[in-house]
Amino acid sequence: MYSKYKELIENAWEDRSFLKENQTIDAIKETIELLDKGKLRVAEKNNSEWSVNEWVKKAVLMYFPIQKMQTIELGPFEFRDKIALKKDFEKLQVRIVPHAIARYGSYLAKGVIMMPSYVNIGAYVDEGTMVDTWVTVGSCAQIGKRVHLSGGVGIGGVLEPVQAAPVIIEDNCFIGSRCIIVEGVKIEKEAVLGANVVITKSTKIYDVTNSEPVEYKGVIPARSVVIPGSRPKKFPAGKYQVPCALIIGKRKASTDLKTSLNNALRDFNVAV
Repeated sequence: MYSKYKELIENAWEDRSFLKENQTIDAIKETIELLDKGKLRVAEKNNSEWSVNEWVKKAVLMYFPIQKMQTIELGPFEFRDKIALKKDFEKLQVRIVPHAIARYGSYLAKGVIMMPSYVNIGAYVDEGTMVDTWVTVGSCAQIGKRVHLSGGVGIGGVLEPVQAAPVIIEDNCFIGSRCIIVEGVKIEKEAVLGANVVITKSTKIYDVTNSEPVEYKGVIPARSVVIPGSRPKKFPAGKYQVPCALIIGKRKASTDLKTSLNNALRDFNVAV
């Protein structure tokens, strides 16, 4: 459907002189508009696998050089940037609490609530998700339906390399306060993360529910209940504890999807 846009953007990626041509500029701007309206996504799930639309990420990267700096004034506040802010929240049926900011080129679906927080260009936030106070949703991050991003959560952004997958939080996840999820980590549906869990691509994730641990990297399996942990690691100066994440169980079938974090952790006699 968007093959013409893709062709123009791919050509400009290889030869930036095309950025001076109107048809290339129009293709980039139209792509960002499609992202803003949720008609196009940086990453999509087909069956059970996620795939990255690299050409869309290229369009985001090349949107910056074709835009001019401008001053944005709002009451006593002044900003200077190349990208406008989203508008028409009543039409979108989105609740935006001062001082929440969503950049143009991000998508907020119906029923999203943004407390004072930030959503960057290319991000996709699906229906009914709560973006709580001081949450940051980085560029191109993909957030599912009815997700709760608790206060101070940091969802990393990714633009380069263009083939890199963004952070993906699937439907009905609860991400506890001050969690940090970066570097294309995927949190599968209905997972619950306790406060202060930090997960990068290299973070070791241990399922400790059986007699022997099972190790994961870069992904939290569906319905997992996760808390922060630590493990010993040898360095030239000695042995020290480094962070890891512990899967302590699965969300129970009897647990309501809207359960609080405390209730989910109480099932496993854990308080964090």
